[in-house]
Amino acid sequence: MSEQTTVDFRALGLAEPLLKAIEESGYTTPTPIQAQAIPLALERKDLMAGAQTGTGKTAAFSLPILHTLLPLASTSTSPAKHPIRALVLAPTRELAIQVYDNIKTYAKHTPLRSLVVYGGVDIKTQTPILKTGVEILVATPGRLLDHVEQKTLSLNQVQFLVLDEADRMLDMGFMPDLKRILALLPKQRQNLMFSATFSDEIKKLADAFLNQPTLIEVARSNATNDNVEQKAYLVNSDRKQRFLVQLLKQYASQQVIIFTKTKLSASRLARALERDEIPCTAIHGDKSQKERIEALDAFKAGSIHALVATDVAARGLDISDLPLVINYEISTSPEDYVHRIGRTGRAGAKGVAISLIDEEETKYFDEIEKLIKKQIPKEKASGSAASAGSSRPVKSAKSLKKEDAWFYQPYEPSSAAATVETPKVIAPVAKPSTAKRKVVAALLGGFGFKAAPRAAQNKKRVAGKAREKEVQATSPAVEVESSQ
Repeated sequence: MSEQTTVDFRALGLAEPLLKAIEESGYTTPTPIQAQAIPLALERKDLMAGAQTGTGKTAAFSLPILHTLLPLASTSTSPAKHPIRALVLAPTRELAIQVYDNIKTYAKHTPLRSLVVYGGVDIKTQTPILKTGVEILVATPGRLLDHVEQKTLSLNQVQFLVLDEADRMLDMGFMPDLKRILALLPKQRQNLMFSATFSDEIKKLADAFLNQPTLIEVARSNATNDNVEQKAYLVNSDRKQRFLVQLLKQYASQQVIIFTKTKLSASRLARALERDEIPCTAIHGDKSQKERIEALDAFKAGSIHALVATDVAARGLDISDLPLVINYEISTSPEDYVHRIGRTGRAGAKGVAISLIDEEETKYFDEIEKLIKKQIPKEKASGSAASAGSSRPVKSAKSLKKEDAWFYQPYEPSSAAATVETPKVIAPVAKPSTAKRKVVAALLGGFGFKAAPRAAQNKKRVAGKAREKEVQATSPAVEVESSQ
């Protein structure tokens, strides 16, 4: 479908309460994905939509759903009047919360109720609200199935199913959970699938649950945002950290998300940056939901300069005006690169994405360039950060020979050592007596020896000293010959 131009949201035929909420949010013109998806969704067609992250996909599916459900809205307090009619599945807690916040904003002038459920928190805190009834439920797959098993919700009246970031769902291994959830839904429903990238697995998933879908792509599949300037630096792994510190000081006035591959490296890097007096924190899968929310709130409030994150945060983080993203470690999945740098340059804003590549990661970056069909300019890391692996500059052997030639001269004995004439006497070392060894052994617990009487021991000791003096008196002296 060709891209179309609209004057404002009113041209899309949305209900007045929704238009009012949109205007209060400061939006007047729909994005390309919204302009194409909303009219088709209002016609109750299944959609397979692909768009770059940060282009307004949430509004593209939530606004037509709210418009369609508005005639069914009720002000009754009876839970039966508020069955779950729309189910939105998201791969991560952060994305689920973001989608819920947007839906809540768009529906604030309507009686429609919404709720988000996700893991990492006590399920009992979510159950009372579910029992009061909600029309729109946003959920992560695992927690949704938890509620199904506890029979705290029913999905038999669902009219809309949305899979947001469907490719990420497959990456995270949610396919078995998705099949279980699809089996619980009514056959007659509208399906909307949104994804930033399309792969063969995604197309197979679309064939499994979409009914003659309309394909929408507002940009080439797996493309990156043209608003984002992409840079890459070649830097040794042992110098990455110091080079990163220099970059952060260079962009000191801007907030940044720094991506790592593992939870361990994220935690270590965050601690290292704090030692360099850079306000930062880490966010990854081992953090509790409370810790993750607190970290995001602090970052959004500006009290934290850098947020170190794993790919769990590559999707779902909606931070307005984020100017910079740094790939400290290159992901082995090329698609994750698209989502990482999609955190910046959102809603038409400018952004910068910087990747730090060591020798082992060049093969992964080659795959990224193949995926996005774009060559990213690379520079060899230089300056103080590139050589910051040690506190002193490293000198070549040639310069050392020139500056410190004395160390390379052959050894010659000094005159002081050559004029030594004083003879030295080397006396033979007497071996310890058998009696002494027997006493020690007896003190240590035996070894089969019996301790000799003290008088006998003293007698033998005196005899031993006498023999030593006799040997010293008869031994010839050893002279040191002069070298001259």
